[in-house]
Amino acid sequence: MERKTFAPHERIHKRRDYLKIYEQGTREHTPNFTIITLESPSGTGRLGVTVTKKVGNAVKRNRIKRLLREYFRLNKSSLPPSRDMVIMAKKGIPWMTYRDVARELGRLRVAPADHETHA
Repeated sequence: MERKTFAPHERIHKRRDYLKIYEQGTREHTPNFTIITLESPSGTGRLGVTVTKKVGNAVKRNRIKRLLREYFRLNKSSLPPSRDMVIMAKKGIPWMTYRDVARELGRLRVAPADHETHA
């Protein structure tokens, strides 16, 4: 059985990496998220998440980040393996469950269908 982890090498850490993805990446929009993807120089798919204070208080921002990381962790085998992905939450995002996030991101060209659902 495949281990479903979210290792440090699968995260985008550096500001310069974020800026490169913002400038050169391809954008897709959903009602609550903007997803920017770019070919990864390392050959490994990585995730970056940005949630501004305009989204809500710390509790809401951290919950959104946890849900997005969980989605990436459970579905990364179905995502393109050599693409960096930055997911930005939009202002006014409602309170969401994992199922809501999976349903919304599952419709993207870069994302897999919602195979695994959690309440």
